[in-house]
Amino acid sequence: MPLRQMKESSEQHLVIKPHLPNTMNQTKKVTKAVQNGKGPPLLAQEQHNQTSPPPQGRSGGGRRRSRNGRKSDQVDVLMRPSCRPCTAVKSNENGHVVQNGNVVSSDVEMSFPTSSKSLSFAQRPGYGQVGTKCIVKANHFFAELPDKDLNQYDVTITPEVSSKAVNRSIIAELVRLYKESDLGMRLPAYDGRKSLYTAGVLPFSWREFKIKLIEEEDGINGPKREREYKVVIKFVARANLHHLGQFLAGKRADAPQEAIQILDIVLRELASKRFCPIGRSFYSPDIRTPQRLGEGLESWCGFYQSIRPTQMGLSLNIDMASAAFIEPLPVVEFVGQLLGKDVLSRQLSDADRIKIKKSLRGVKVEVTHRGSVRRKYRVSGITSQPTRELVFPVDENSTMKSVVEYFQEMYGFTIKHTHLPCLQVGGNQKKANYLPMEACKIVEGQRYTKRLNEKQITSLLKVTCQRPRDRENDILRTVQHNAYDQDPYAKEFGIKVSEKLASVEARILPAPWLKYHESGKEKNCLPQVGQWNMMNKKMINGMTVSRWACINFSRSVQDSVARTFCNELAQMCQVSGMEFNLDPVIPIYNAKPEQVEKALKHVYHVSSNKTKGKELELLLVILPDNNGSLYGDLKRICETDLGLISQCCLTKHVFKITKQYLANVSLKINVKMGGRNTVLVDAVSCRIPLVSDIPTIIFGADVTHPENGEDSSPSIAAVVASQDWPEVTKYAGLVCAQPQRQELIQDLYKTWHDPVRGVVSGGMIRDLLVSFRRATGQKPQRIIFYRDGVSEGQFYQVLLYELDAIRKACASLEPNYQPPVTFIVVQKRHHTRLFANNHRDRNSTDRSGNILPGTVVDTKICHPTEFDFYLCSHAGIQGTSRPAHYHVLWDENNFTADGIQSLTNNLCYTYARCTRSVSVVPPAYYAHLAAFRARFYTEPDLQETGSTTGGRGSKTTRAAGDCGVKPLPALKENVKRVMFYC
Repeated sequence: MPLRQMKESSEQHLVIKPHLPNTMNQTKKVTKAVQNGKGPPLLAQEQHNQTSPPPQGRSGGGRRRSRNGRKSDQVDVLMRPSCRPCTAVKSNENGHVVQNGNVVSSDVEMSFPTSSKSLSFAQRPGYGQVGTKCIVKANHFFAELPDKDLNQYDVTITPEVSSKAVNRSIIAELVRLYKESDLGMRLPAYDGRKSLYTAGVLPFSWREFKIKLIEEEDGINGPKREREYKVVIKFVARANLHHLGQFLAGKRADAPQEAIQILDIVLRELASKRFCPIGRSFYSPDIRTPQRLGEGLESWCGFYQSIRPTQMGLSLNIDMASAAFIEPLPVVEFVGQLLGKDVLSRQLSDADRIKIKKSLRGVKVEVTHRGSVRRKYRVSGITSQPTRELVFPVDENSTMKSVVEYFQEMYGFTIKHTHLPCLQVGGNQKKANYLPMEACKIVEGQRYTKRLNEKQITSLLKVTCQRPRDRENDILRTVQHNAYDQDPYAKEFGIKVSEKLASVEARILPAPWLKYHESGKEKNCLPQVGQWNMMNKKMINGMTVSRWACINFSRSVQDSVARTFCNELAQMCQVSGMEFNLDPVIPIYNAKPEQVEKALKHVYHVSSNKTKGKELELLLVILPDNNGSLYGDLKRICETDLGLISQCCLTKHVFKITKQYLANVSLKINVKMGGRNTVLVDAVSCRIPLVSDIPTIIFGADVTHPENGEDSSPSIAAVVASQDWPEVTKYAGLVCAQPQRQELIQDLYKTWHDPVRGVVSGGMIRDLLVSFRRATGQKPQRIIFYRDGVSEGQFYQVLLYELDAIRKACASLEPNYQPPVTFIVVQKRHHTRLFANNHRDRNSTDRSGNILPGTVVDTKICHPTEFDFYLCSHAGIQGTSRPAHYHVLWDENNFTADGIQSLTNNLCYTYARCTRSVSVVPPAYYAHLAAFRARFYTEPDLQETGSTTGGRGSKTTRAAGDCGVKPLPALKENVKRVMFYC
């Protein structure tokens, strides 16, 4: 549904025009690029006051369309170029590429990507120098650039085929028949859809072929049929690898994505034939013996493969991967595992049939009752009747025959378990649509895409959790097994891949000193290998809890046990630096999990009466270990209905009380109450570059999307912002719902018309800026924005739209208020892994064998020209650590490499919930937690259609009616002010 256009604001926003010559010509060029589907959205040269984001569409770049088919490429953006890092690239009168006044290349074609003429991401200002230098190995393998021209051909197959596997079979047959003749001995690479690539031209620019394939999936009675396809191959374009070489050498601003994509497809061609391709990964039961996950699932091992442009040239990124697959079992055995009981001698209940139907719908099975004939079918459902009751007409006279009789007479197959239902493999009630369960086996190689249960997740993690040395060895074995030097496609295209891990220069950044309260024995602390503890320390700002209560939802926890636990926790809070009343307002209240709302409201009102109207400050909650939806329901009611801050504890921790656990819970309670546990010594001493000099606000933002198959759930956006300066430790957060799969955060800034006040401005950025002003007494003079969850294909979109929203939010507060912005994307879902150069050297690894916390890399495996780096800021616990990848897209604060790397690393030691450095910068981490917390607010009402309690003016919800997305219920004010998501 296209977004409803919001009414134009009458406010005058600051208009900032890029200080470039010929801006009108630039705009025309960018507009043309957008119309061609290339480059970023239009850079607006004028202010239009349009605040609605582009319509919802597929994630990633490219053209977006609304449902009425109209193009929606323009994004209203006001961009202010910085003096150094965000450079404009243009051509001079001689056709030379000019960047910052310098000619960087003279080899320019008219097709030079328009996006780099209009906007370039922040360029690397230099390399970091801070830290202890060391060598690490990365799972990147140098790929030598071929010296051949790459040619692209368009492929049209008639009749059209939706299956990539069938398409590949058609082209494989075409190559087999015509390689030595019509194809001129060329061995093409094919993407499985519309494009075919060759090294050197084919003898024709257009040709039609007729290919016959044997049809596999026909009816039970029918013989194998041949199907004829018409294949038209047409020349499209030639990719010049010289341009790619220029980009890798830093002489060209834009990567020629087409050339990189072709090389990627070439190196995937052989693996696509040998393994089961899913996304960018390949799986096979032969790589490692599959491990059972339970309920008919098993884990397959595989490898991820992607070619990337880096400073060392083209790099092939190889990593190990694991995924859940449906075990290729006889269907009866699968059903037995799924239900966890013997199905051969028991009747199935209605609930059993529903579970079987959900699990098998869409799954491919093959018949086993016909000897060597193994026809395959896709299951559409199961019958409601057992097999013994199923009959069907066998002739026009409606003569009926049972399924049992038919299979006996037709195939000599006796159905033994007639109490089981039949599989349905079609939509009509015909004999060909009934397949007895015992005559079917699940086809191998089908990935399971639905949600795994907790036991299955635990089992899968055991498989994927590899020590660094083991993972490195597996990666090397995979590269050797793939034998790229023997790959006929790599040979055809002239690609040579090294079999050695890339050796990379790295630095280990020092841990920051942390400050605790003066009353503790240890006032300052220097973490060791990414961790420390609370012994002899007191929170820097311990809060007071005078009025608290406890609800016990666990039947196995007796009153005396609950009282002991609460008392121990209260004492730990005191020891850690809080003022915590040892006695609850009312005695511990026992309740049933199914009566959560009734219990919460009872405790809330009884406590309020006891304290003569004073609100309860904290609610402790004891939960069963397996509590289902109880946790989510409790958080929703507490935070959106009652305005209660709650702290949940599982039964297993109540019975087994440890000081470490109590200390961690006390840290969480303190920040929930608005306190701070520790701050950076450099922050207190005002020694953090580009943060301590002027009031600086640090934002974190993330969007979480519903899981596959959840069609009714919205996406949830969350933004958090620091509320203390110069310490930048305490954060407040806001959340909102938005259209499903929409990555752009829509409520960063918005306006609406109020009947009394007229045009009103709002949105999460504006509200958090106001909140910062109230908390510190100063307005932010600098903005640092960490954005999580953005893929490379969405960089332009997200930067242009969200930076514009930040601009407008600032301008709506005060004329000419435009603090400089640094916009950094944080990525964790990548496949770069860093290994110690020598696994035996204990001084270069932590206890888990991983690289040391603080390890940063900004050379060799990073982007050829842009401002990015990998940072492993945490100590590993188990498995192989994944470094976070930070990409500075926009930088008006002129950070040096050392400046942004040290700031990011130091912030990772300020995470409030534990005494360890964390793997992702805390503002991004908090935004991620807040977005997941907010999903609990949507769950109970998924099937409802009415309006909710959240209104247009609510700071934490979408405006009612926008985009047809049901708004989240509003958070209570006392909840919004604190880190409620901790």
